[in-house]
Order: sequence, then C-alpha cells, then structure tokens
Amino acid sequence: MSGPSVAELRRVAQPDGHLQRRNGEHWAGVLYMRRMSIYVTWLMARTPVTPNQLTWVMTVAGVVAGVVLALPGLWAAVFAALLVQVYLLLDCSDGELARWTGKTSLVGVYLDRVGAYFTEAALLAGLGWRASAVLPDWYTVLGVAAALGAILIKAETDLVEVARAKGGLAAATEASVGQFRSGLLGLGRRVLSATKFHRIVQPVELSLLALATAVIDLVTGDLTPTRVLLVACFAAACLQVVLHLVSILASRRLA
Repeated sequence: MSGPSVAELRRVAQPDGHLQRRNGEHWAGVLYMRRMSIYVTWLMARTPVTPNQLTWVMTVAGVVAGVVLALPGLWAAVFAALLVQVYLLLDCSDGELARWTGKTSLVGVYLDRVGAYFTEAALLAGLGWRASAVLPDWYTVLGVAAALGAILIKAETDLVEVARAKGGLAAATEASVGQFRSGLLGLGRRVLSATKFHRIVQPVELSLLALATAVIDLVTGDLTPTRVLLVACFAAACLQVVLHLVSILASRRLA
C-alpha cells in the first residue's frame, strides 16, 4: 500500500513548534521518542489502524507495565520499564497519525487522558505491591494511596477545563498557567518546578527509578530501596495534590 514519505509525514504530524510546547511534550519525547515514533506512524499510515486503536493499545501497554512491576525480581522491573517505553512510543504515534489522517476527535483526547490516568495509577499500585513482603500490608496501601494521589493531580488539571467550559470560557492558554495573582506564589511555583520532584510519579521516570531500585535490591538482598522509592512517591503525590490545587486557585486559569 502506498503512503507518505517520512519527510511528508513529519511536516504534518510533527509541525513546527509542536515539540516546543511547554506543557504538552514530555522530555523523553523531545530527546528521543519523537525521532522513533514518526517511523511507527509511517507504518501505521499504510494500514487501516486508527489513532484511537493505537491509543487503546497504548493504554493496555501502560496498565500491563503496572501489573508486571508488581512481580518480584529484576527482570520484572526491566520488562515494566520497556513496556512504559512502548506506552510513550504509542502516545506519540497516535497523535501523529490523527494529525496525518485528519481523524482528530474529542474521543481521542478523552481516551488519551484515560490512558494516562490508568497507567500512572497502575504503576504506583504495582510498585506498592512489589514493595510488600506480605500481601496486603502497609506498602500495598501506600501504593494505592499514591495512585489515588496521581489521579487527583490529573483531575485537578482537567477540572480547570470543566469549570471554564461550564462558565462559557475558552480553554486556558499556556500563558495563563504561569500567571499568578501573587508574585510570591509565582516565584514559589517556579522554584518547585525547577526541582522536578513532581516527575517521580510519572510513568517514564517512575519506571526508570523502579528499575534502578530493583538493581540495588538485588545487590543489598532486601526491598529497602524499593520501599524508600514508594514512600517518596507517596509523599510527592500527597504534596502535589495540595500544592497543585493551591497553584490553580492562585493562578488566572479560572479567571
């Protein structure tokens, strides 16, 4: 089946400025994954596969990564990290295919968000299961609680658009995200953002950290490193739920 060249596809699927979006592109996408995803999109453009079907496969890969991470041993952590890379690859490719085929839709946006919710929750719950010596124990509870925190953080962001839509306002712009009624709060947000602590609960970073702690677990002969990571994820999730809510209420996103 004939199809576009990679160069033609890139002009439409990865338009100028797309990778420079401040809040829309993961660092791994900019660093390496977009260089790979365009070839997957090139292959998919020659098939009947739809963008939404790719998004479903992406979601399955992310959830299975969480299930695999729950298993003991180093190889489970390796496989989970690889599955998260597949998740990221498809997360890039589904949007590229949608832009090329013109099949962008609200359903696609919705499914993409659902996939992100499920994947983060599955990985954090899986980490809690992995850290548990006897199931269930307090580490299992911490994993589920961290997963709930990750979902709440995403819900806080998405509810901004719900509130704006109900108020008859257009979607918030990227510029409004960084606009605060208080200069001190704006400075505090920039300082916290610079630490990147919030990324510890995100799929790519979490899977790599879980792999690193699995290696240390193997060396030390116990689960202490994985448990430390889990506690850090729980603390980061709880802190972010509060700080993100304050950030939204203090910004001009609801104005």
